[in-house]
Amino acid sequence: MANPFLRRATEYIRDDTTFLEIVSPAPLTTFLADHQRKPDLFDLPVRILGAPGSGKTMLAMLAEFQLVEAILRDQTSDTNRDLAQALAGAGFLEDGKPKVAAVRIPMESEYRDFWELPYDDAVKTKLALWLVQARTMLALLRGLTNGGLRKLEDITFIARDASEAQLEQIGGLAATGIRDRALAVQRAIYSVGASLLPPKIEDLPSDATEPYQPFECIREIEIDWMGERHRLTPVAMLDDVHALHPDQFEHIFTALARREIKFGRWMMMRLDALSPGAVFRSAKSLATHNLQPDRDFIDVFMQGGEKRAKERKRFRGMAADMADRYLPRVSAFRNRNARQFRRLVPDEPPRITDAKMRDLSATVGRDQQRYEVASARRKVIEDLIAAYLDSTQSGDRQPEVALAMCRILMARYANRISGKQESLFEDFDPDPKIPLKADATVAEAARLHLNELAGRPFHYGFDAVCDASNENAELFLQLAGALVARMETQAIRGRPLVLSAGAQQDVLRAKANEIMDGWAFPFARRVRALVDHIGNECREVSLTPNARLGYGANAVGILEDDIVGLLTSGDELALVLKYAVAHGAIDVEREYGQGGKSWCLIELSGVVCLARGLTLRRGGFLERDLDYLREAGAE
Repeated sequence: MANPFLRRATEYIRDDTTFLEIVSPAPLTTFLADHQRKPDLFDLPVRILGAPGSGKTMLAMLAEFQLVEAILRDQTSDTNRDLAQALAGAGFLEDGKPKVAAVRIPMESEYRDFWELPYDDAVKTKLALWLVQARTMLALLRGLTNGGLRKLEDITFIARDASEAQLEQIGGLAATGIRDRALAVQRAIYSVGASLLPPKIEDLPSDATEPYQPFECIREIEIDWMGERHRLTPVAMLDDVHALHPDQFEHIFTALARREIKFGRWMMMRLDALSPGAVFRSAKSLATHNLQPDRDFIDVFMQGGEKRAKERKRFRGMAADMADRYLPRVSAFRNRNARQFRRLVPDEPPRITDAKMRDLSATVGRDQQRYEVASARRKVIEDLIAAYLDSTQSGDRQPEVALAMCRILMARYANRISGKQESLFEDFDPDPKIPLKADATVAEAARLHLNELAGRPFHYGFDAVCDASNENAELFLQLAGALVARMETQAIRGRPLVLSAGAQQDVLRAKANEIMDGWAFPFARRVRALVDHIGNECREVSLTPNARLGYGANAVGILEDDIVGLLTSGDELALVLKYAVAHGAIDVEREYGQGGKSWCLIELSGVVCLARGLTLRRGGFLERDLDYLREAGAE
């Protein structure tokens, strides 16, 4: 079997049992269980937003009723018990029973074709919307009767209050009548959209023009569950709604946002379907057609949360779970007892050769002479470093790290005493105005400097793979898949599967460059030029002898007021940045306070940091302006 890490499970797995073996419950927990509006997720319209590969389709498939039922009916496996627990946490289960009957409706290009028909916008919107509703009802009935566990006669639909006038148009409340009416509507509307020449408006089939709004009529579904009557909340999950025409989406979204609708409706979409302001999460831009977020609809972002450190930690757990589920499906590993991906990409610190150590020591000695640092002062600095390394929990405390830290602190010392006057009668060794400090920022900067000075690997270990993925499941699997491919080669050659730090960095950097070369979204060339320019500058500044930005830089900061103006100006730069965010080239943090100013940080994604040799830690940035972004992104 081909490397499963390099293919989407939603594309090549068709069997429910196999799908459940590898799917991770973590997205349910990460994005839904802890959502602040969790109680309203099945009442209000929900937009689930994320970059390609963030897990939108996987989430929708896992939540479908037929899979939920399969999970609940087989609780003998640990996998199904974990999935059931996650589904309960996300609100799909209650007291061990299903609470929701959800179905996924792919919104392929067929629906967009209706927008090209020669009819009024209102007519085109209703045709597409009624077709979606008809297919939703049919999918619900298929899911509820899947596997012969119940018959149509066992299913009853419950109408919302004051909907009596609409019941006839949907075929009544019996499952058979609803199925027959949905089939007729689907057949009629499909014939309109699939016709070689669209019929005149007056020639449209009656089943395509007569009112059909089950979403507005139906409140609940009653089924047989384990010998008892049980009620469920119906939910339609419209997947890939970004495939719709933008105007068509706005019309459909507005129609689905009516407050009287009790039918759950989720819309899974990519970020680039939104305006630049919405992608940047400006409050005013999130509103649409007089609909306000949190009041009229709920947004669930599957990347980049407010509590980013917490999100990063949770993603590491989700990634580990995914990787460990995929690993047994790699044929070369089956006889090697490889069960934990983390152990195959250890974060054991690399060591440089004795020759490189001598060269580094000579470099530090020359810098000591250049900065005119007395031997006694260097001893004080070395003692500071030794005390820090003895107390830190970091596993990377190699001698070369201490030596590189010493070089950085000597440069800082020289800067801090530069204004002091030498004495004619005693050795010049004044205390700096600001005391020197050896800490994690200096240690991380030292590791980056060692990458430049001695070629010491900088990106390696499981956490680095996760952090470089920017909380994107597919991106993690691509990076992990490249590492697995190298492991397969080693397995074939009879070598250990575990990859050294150097091998890991080589694979990750090559894969990162391959991903960037494959960008094919709008403005991709300008985005690539932009991130290359920022990346090169960040690397240069991060490697200054005194490491003034600590961990290092991987972002530029633009004044918040300037970004607000850009997002409302119609400037093409706003579109460039929008697509860069939506396709994972950059990330954005708004209203970042530093130096008494409010900044918008344009952060390079983890993939770019891998390719350009930058820290994956967040917060270090270069102060720039909009003209800089325009020049950097020029083709």
